[in-house]
Amino acid sequence: MVTLGVRRWETLADSVQGVNKRRNQDWYECQGTGSGEDPLVLAVADGHGSAAHARSELGARFAVDRFVGLAARFGRAAHDCHEPGRLARLMTYARDDFPRALVHEWRQAALGHWDRHRPVVEEASREPDPQEKLVLYGTTLIGAVLTPWLFVAWQLGDGDLAVVEHDGSLSRPLAPAEEDLGDETESLCGREAWRSMRMHWAPVFEEARNPRLVVLSTDGLSKSFASADGYRAFVAGLAGRLDDEGSPGVRSALPEWLAQASRYSGDDTTLAAALRSAHDAGEDAPEDASESVRVAVDEESVAGAGDPAARTEERKTET
Repeated sequence: MVTLGVRRWETLADSVQGVNKRRNQDWYECQGTGSGEDPLVLAVADGHGSAAHARSELGARFAVDRFVGLAARFGRAAHDCHEPGRLARLMTYARDDFPRALVHEWRQAALGHWDRHRPVVEEASREPDPQEKLVLYGTTLIGAVLTPWLFVAWQLGDGDLAVVEHDGSLSRPLAPAEEDLGDETESLCGREAWRSMRMHWAPVFEEARNPRLVVLSTDGLSKSFASADGYRAFVAGLAGRLDDEGSPGVRSALPEWLAQASRYSGDDTTLAAALRSAHDAGEDAPEDASESVRVAVDEESVAGAGDPAARTEERKTET
């Protein structure tokens, strides 16, 4: 029997531009409350940024915007997922149809932008084919939707989804079996991108078993650590500090933490997170939370030094 109460979530998110980068290629969004009528949707995207992907900052925005719209509709459709057979149908849609719909909408957005903003070329120049146009907008994407009864996430390409469960355990449910080498990664501009999208499916049969913390981040954060263990320690420390101090202090410190990570990785760095507070959940914070903070959110846990990188200017709008 599914508990029909609504859990309150807090969100925090920020993005910093990579050192020596001309512009921030990342984009993010947090939207909704987490109720059945207003699902909480989180998304981060990382435009590839090379010369071959000259419009990827727009591709990242298109990816996030289209994901948010589709995921919100999916979350509202999950309102009655406790009905017999409903959950299985939703899972099939999330696994098979949602990725196709997302890739289709992203491609339509990118090709539509191309048509409205064609580069000035010589009259005799060959018109690029659709796939060549899409490459200009190449981007990764991680997105999640949370309702009182369901937590679903999707990922295409690099970056990280980290989940601190109700019992304090930490997982990276969408981490690939083998990490991508160098800067090579799957992309929304791939010819059959929907086939490469990974999904995390987690029905919530008891309200108290909702995740405590969900963190989405671009690879500028995880690349700032020497190993995956460093990234996991950062997330554990983030959870501990949120439990101890609440979100206001963490929210104010987040830009500098990301700037530190960016100075070390050299990449744009973005994080979006949703917190279900221990107070609202009627739970006690984990006993070792303060120790986690000392280990993982200490300045030394994110390598790098020097002046903080300038925070990204107001996020770009389509022109």
